[in-house]
Amino acid sequence: MPNPKRRHSKSRGAKRRTHYKATAPTVMSCPNCSAAKQPHIVCPSCGYYNGRKIITVD
Repeated sequence: MPNPKRRHSKSRGAKRRTHYKATAPTVMSCPNCSAAKQPHIVCPSCGYYNGRKIITVD
């Protein structure tokens, strides 16, 4: 396997990593209680998913 002959500089590594950034999660409103929730996840405030009660929320 070929290995690098010289060490890459910090700026060269930083240039390569410019696209590794965190993105904000997508948020939608729950159709049951209209609270903010992530898509494809059970609503944490009412416990409904896809029109059915999945968990009981205290």
